[in-house]
Amino acid sequence: MMEQGEIESRISENFDNYELFFLTERTKKLESKDRDLCGVELKEEEGIALRGIKDNKAVFSYTYERGEKAVLALLSSVKVVAPFVEPDNDAGFPGPFSRYPVVELYDGAGLKATPEIKASLLMEMEGLILDYDKRIVATRNCELQEEEIEVEIVNSKGLRAKGRKTLYALSALCVAKDTDEVSWFDWAWAHSLKELDGRALGLDIARKAVSFLSSEQIGTGIYNGILTPQASCEILGILSGSFLAESLYKNKTKLRDKVGEQCFSDAISIVDSGLAGMDGFAFDGEGVPSCENTLVEKGIFRSFLYDTYYGTKFGKPSTGNGVRTGLKELPTCGRRGLFVKEGRADLYGRMADGIIIEELMGTHTANPITGDFSLGAVGHLVRGGVRTPFKGVIFSGNIFELLRSVREVGNDIRFYGTCGSPSLYAEGMKISGK
Repeated sequence: MMEQGEIESRISENFDNYELFFLTERTKKLESKDRDLCGVELKEEEGIALRGIKDNKAVFSYTYERGEKAVLALLSSVKVVAPFVEPDNDAGFPGPFSRYPVVELYDGAGLKATPEIKASLLMEMEGLILDYDKRIVATRNCELQEEEIEVEIVNSKGLRAKGRKTLYALSALCVAKDTDEVSWFDWAWAHSLKELDGRALGLDIARKAVSFLSSEQIGTGIYNGILTPQASCEILGILSGSFLAESLYKNKTKLRDKVGEQCFSDAISIVDSGLAGMDGFAFDGEGVPSCENTLVEKGIFRSFLYDTYYGTKFGKPSTGNGVRTGLKELPTCGRRGLFVKEGRADLYGRMADGIIIEELMGTHTANPITGDFSLGAVGHLVRGGVRTPFKGVIFSGNIFELLRSVREVGNDIRFYGTCGSPSLYAEGMKISGK
């Protein structure tokens, strides 16, 4: 078997500069149905991705082969595309770093936990959902997924970065039926198995599903109210592209020339951290150390996010935002762990009148450049402290204006994937209903 050093040597002979990305992913998925384990799925992938530069032409390839076959596969692939690649003087790789942040993202004990322990966690969650209320008739997609990821990045400039992490995710869908039928899906994740609270997740899913029975449209109007963490994360996901240097370069962000200006409510502070969210790691997809970048401070826009390529274009250092979604994809400028900083308020305990938007639908239709959106919404109308469910309404507006109308930030931050947010209390939300 060819050693890694030999692979590097063979690759280096063919390029002026190069980067090798070694990735190993092991996943295990357990699924329960009718209070019993009904499926176990195991998967393991190990591969190498190559980015090479010769005569200012940048090429990319990947392979799941090993040793000598891996080298041949990588080189034969790039030789096919190289004649069609245009030179790019800004293509390059970061140099070496003397230190990386120390962060505990690997749960070896969780990986060693017996299958029975993991299955019981999953089935307990499903059982709690089914036993919550007699109107709950079924569960679906009750899953526990475990992922172990090992990454090593080396390049011709002397950079060497190596790390590993674990991810655990629980999810379930609950179906409730009375005069109508509704469903509610939710999920939670953690880097450590013991941090997953299946009991809390199951009860919350069941409670939400039952709470939406007998939903009706509410009247068209302008409402004050709360965006839950789930809805707020969906809004933040639409906004996230506005913070990227790639969007700045392509003139696809309304934040252009706005650094230092009040662009959002002074209740809003937004951070992107390479150590937060599901993408949390000691370094980014190019080997740049992860750090915390303040994007919005009390409503004032402070900075864009850069990877190596767009940092070079703007004469800025990378902010650790070279993101890889897998072996088959090039690193791109992207968010790592984007979140609204938590406040101190318990927004729900004192709201007597207003709306609570629980979920948004159709976020892919929103305009990420202008911020305009028109989305389906479900939630609860609150009158005199009493909640009644609503559905079938349209929530429309502009994300920048919405975040300027936020008056309070909750103390209940939650991450969904790479976005995190507490609940947000906003004024003047436009709802189209009956």
